[in-house]
Amino acid sequence: MTYIIIIVLGLILDRLTKTYAINNLIENPYNGTLFNFTYLENRGAAFGILQDRKIFFIILTLVIVCALVYYFLKNYRTNNKILNIALAMIISGAIGNFYDRLFQGYVVDFIEFAFVNFPVFNIADIFVTVGSILLIIYMIFFEESEKV
Repeated sequence: MTYIIIIVLGLILDRLTKTYAINNLIENPYNGTLFNFTYLENRGAAFGILQDRKIFFIILTLVIVCALVYYFLKNYRTNNKILNIALAMIISGAIGNFYDRLFQGYVVDFIEFAFVNFPVFNIADIFVTVGSILLIIYMIFFEESEKV
């Protein structure tokens, strides 16, 4: 149940913040010390690569999300908690950006670091990134010890 909450919470946070960005940041971007909030329509992948490949991203995301959900549902009872949290976060973020791409044709990004040149991102991206970091931690520190 915890993992479903992570997925749903991620989706809700992503939708709410993107809706806020659409309604407020297009005409009124915010520039702060740590973060800027600037509305951006990303029609590509991470860092804006592969622009305007909507069908490619829809198919790729469907395949990845289906594979992750299948693996998760098949193994969540026996998986390490860190692995399950990682998968739930990645699934949530992937679905969040998939929703944008499917229904709008682009992903809404709006969070930008003010102190370094880094691409604009969103809550779904944060979920995918944190989930991926947790997956790497699991693979480095836990996977081998569970095989013994």
